[in-house]
Amino acid sequence: MSSNSGIQIPSRLPLLCTHDGVLLPGSTMRISVDTARNMQLVKSRLLKGTSLKSTIIGVIPNTRDPEHDSDELPSLHSIGTAGLAVQVVGSNWPKPHYTLLITGLCRFRVTKLLREKPFLVAEVEQLDKLEQYTEGDQADGELGELSQRFYQAAVQLVGMLDMSVPVVAKLRRLLDSLPKETLPDVLASMIRTSNKEKLQVLDAVDLEERFKKALPLLTRQIEGLKLLQKTRKLRPDDDKRVGFLPYLPNILEKVLLLLLFFFFGHRLKKMPESMPEYALTRNYLEMMVELPWSKSSKDCLDIRAARVLLDNDHYAMEKLKRRVLEYLAVRQLKSTLKGPILCFVGPPGVGKTSVGRSIARTLGREFHRIALGGVCDQSDIRGHRRTYVGSMPGRIINGLKTVGVNNPVFLLDEVDKLGKSLQGDPAAALLEVLDPEQNHSFTDHYLNVPFDLSQVLFIATANTTATIPPALLDRMEVLQVPGYTQEEKVEIAHRHLIPHQLEQHGLTPQQLQIPQDTTKDIISKYTREAGVRSLERKIGAICRAVAVKVAEGHKSENYSHTLREPQHTHNKEEGSGITAPPEMPIVIDPIALKDILGPPVFEMEVSERLTLPGVAIGLAWTPMGGEIMFVEASRMEGEGQLTLTGQLGDVMKESAHLAISWLRSNAKTYLLTNGSADPLEGTDIHLHFPAGAVTKDGPSAGVTIVTCLASLLSGRLVRSDVAMTGEITLRGLVLPVGGIKDKVLAAHRASLKRVIIPKRNEKDLEEIPPHVRADLDFVFASTLDEVLNAAFDGGFPAAVSHPQVVSKL
Repeated sequence: MSSNSGIQIPSRLPLLCTHDGVLLPGSTMRISVDTARNMQLVKSRLLKGTSLKSTIIGVIPNTRDPEHDSDELPSLHSIGTAGLAVQVVGSNWPKPHYTLLITGLCRFRVTKLLREKPFLVAEVEQLDKLEQYTEGDQADGELGELSQRFYQAAVQLVGMLDMSVPVVAKLRRLLDSLPKETLPDVLASMIRTSNKEKLQVLDAVDLEERFKKALPLLTRQIEGLKLLQKTRKLRPDDDKRVGFLPYLPNILEKVLLLLLFFFFGHRLKKMPESMPEYALTRNYLEMMVELPWSKSSKDCLDIRAARVLLDNDHYAMEKLKRRVLEYLAVRQLKSTLKGPILCFVGPPGVGKTSVGRSIARTLGREFHRIALGGVCDQSDIRGHRRTYVGSMPGRIINGLKTVGVNNPVFLLDEVDKLGKSLQGDPAAALLEVLDPEQNHSFTDHYLNVPFDLSQVLFIATANTTATIPPALLDRMEVLQVPGYTQEEKVEIAHRHLIPHQLEQHGLTPQQLQIPQDTTKDIISKYTREAGVRSLERKIGAICRAVAVKVAEGHKSENYSHTLREPQHTHNKEEGSGITAPPEMPIVIDPIALKDILGPPVFEMEVSERLTLPGVAIGLAWTPMGGEIMFVEASRMEGEGQLTLTGQLGDVMKESAHLAISWLRSNAKTYLLTNGSADPLEGTDIHLHFPAGAVTKDGPSAGVTIVTCLASLLSGRLVRSDVAMTGEITLRGLVLPVGGIKDKVLAAHRASLKRVIIPKRNEKDLEEIPPHVRADLDFVFASTLDEVLNAAFDGGFPAAVSHPQVVSKL
């Protein structure tokens, strides 16, 4: 110890390095300790020491933030503060660390670093004296004037605060009792200043220089409080800034308490920013302020303009457009109409998502898409409770924060692909969101206060309703979005897809032209889908091939047939390739199409598959749209067994057994016996459903199986232009099935001419486009006798004249 008359610090001090704060003499500061050197200092000196000397440590700023596990020597500031550790608190969450409460004593300068490990120890020189100042001590000259000005500014600052707060009242009393020489350090640690500004005050060893550094900081704080008071006078209704009008009483009570805790309680100010509670409280306040509690966008209710916009954006889809226009019409009559809950169900690529975006643009609303495919945690919908580390609001509240209004269009994409796990069922959480009678007070777990979702227009999309829980499906208005016909695809391609791909590839119509005949070839020979995604990809492939020629300078290329251009009369040498002027567009003809896209993928004609008895064409519905399905049968010597292949479900297997039983019971009627009472006597039957890698199920293949087996047993060919669908009974009746529109469109895409459907499905043809109905010959069957007569040329032979065959059991 030194021999001076005042209290002195040890000449050797262990050093505690800080990088998130500056300790000034006369102030108290909480310091979080989690680096290896600092942890060793706490364990060796503060926890094991018993004397006052052992609790005095040097707190010195680290000018570089080191890695916690790094052995690199930190970059130390030249001046630090000797402090007395008055409290040590340890914790293992979220990782081992200590929190120290340290009171600053005086400044020191590091003269020599004595030890680096396990913690830093240095020889120091004390810069401040710790004599007990008396009220009679007075400074003269400029220093005295500076200290008086600083004292008056401090009194003014404290006077602008609320004296009813105990901390403010205590500070006012301290101003009168503390020596003026200590005021710069004390107040600089209390007002809002940066670490760099505190370092300047710490470096000011000379008292006069210290007053000069701290006085501008104090003046700035006073001006800030004056500006805040003026703002409050201009805007007394602070709730308008926050915008919590619908739920003002409940929410303001909670938020104002947190604001007082944040701004006047000094808890967050003293709390290290690394603590989880700091970030959690701050994020919650920011979320509450940023949510659009009462901000909404104005709807565009011009129905004529909306109709034009919808027609320009989307071809066909009349049912969806009509529903949107109905909503607009009702909004004109009743402005408080709640947002509808719509569900677009259809195969991929038909435009369900783009229609939702177009609806938002038509209404003049913000649009937000929420992808639900694979979501298996209800917290994604309802949010996490704030008691968890890393908690956040759900996707609904986050989406509202993103769009900034409380009446957007929300697209809940792939609602049929929600999962379920130990974290809950997100489909159950959506029940409140999608219920108009409940969503006016939707409560997110993170906010813990109700939010009004009744003005949000929710649009869900799905490929099928089979996987949507019944309770959730009941809350939505389902609108079927079927696949497109070939003519609709051609129009869509030339109105939207081709211009879009030309723009994406930097081409112009003057450089590339795709005739409608070529587009039809792409649709029929290279794509077979309900939507238009594959069609757009094929058009993109053509654009890329043309882009290569354009980039190379096609005027010097030999095109021959790779990319054919219009046949114009121009000079060319005998035997040379076509060389067109650069301003001539490249026209894609069938030969160029084959060169670019390769051989046709769907070139096989349906008739080629029906060259032998025992083959029939059925119609199937899948989430990807309607498809044609071949059913093949063969017979061989055996014991009357039935073999089924093609990954069939239980329902389809039962349909096959039904078909066999009906044919065996009516074998004599349809001349299938061949001299034997049982057509399967000594014969095994094998039924196969290509493609074998695709799972198949459902009752609608019943009529196709009967026709296939009748063809096999009679040796007659089924008409190659006929497709059929329908469920059968053991009595030979044909029952209605679903997905008629998609199935008929699949038959039309396959260029079939006759479609056999159940009589009770006749009403479903109203949804079929007129030009498709005109191209097809529909046969409405109520019995299997009518199916067989329509499936074979000249009818199917029967021994009775009555059209309906009754089974004899």
